[in-house]
Amino acid sequence: MFNEIAPIPDMKGISRIDSGSTHGWFVRAYRNGKTYSKLFSDGKWKGSEPALDAARQHLGSLTDRLAKIPLKPRGRRIVFRDSRNTTGVLGVSRSAKHTLLGVPTESYVVTWRPEPGQQKCTSFSINKYGEEKAFKLAVNFRLKKLREIHGGGVARKLKSLIEQKGIAI
Repeated sequence: MFNEIAPIPDMKGISRIDSGSTHGWFVRAYRNGKTYSKLFSDGKWKGSEPALDAARQHLGSLTDRLAKIPLKPRGRRIVFRDSRNTTGVLGVSRSAKHTLLGVPTESYVVTWRPEPGQQKCTSFSINKYGEEKAFKLAVNFRLKKLREIHGGGVARKLKSLIEQKGIAI
């Protein structure tokens, strides 16, 4: 049989640390991506129970203080590089499929996210446009969508990264 530690009510944000020479209660809270933490040592507070009482009191005042800090809106993260990308342009991939009749088709697929949690895609047929033109159409379409969503700065940065790789668009 094993020992179970029963959860203590009102302990969210408080952890027990018993490691090496460190023994105490650790208080941790977060706001706007920043961590606020403090250790309440058994030695300083003359025992585990007084340290826990102090930790609970601190967490209560910390929670009140953090509630007064306005929440920052989360910005959208923009990724420019990915080691798994094989075309050299993030958001543009090469795809090979078979039609319902079994005919192989190849295309460049462009994906973008107009809103967080929403993804859209379109494709440019290599069979229809040829390899080089389909790729250029896909890259330019991707740049256009990035410009619409994030503004010109992001599209300019991606365009300069594409040119650094020696990809003609």
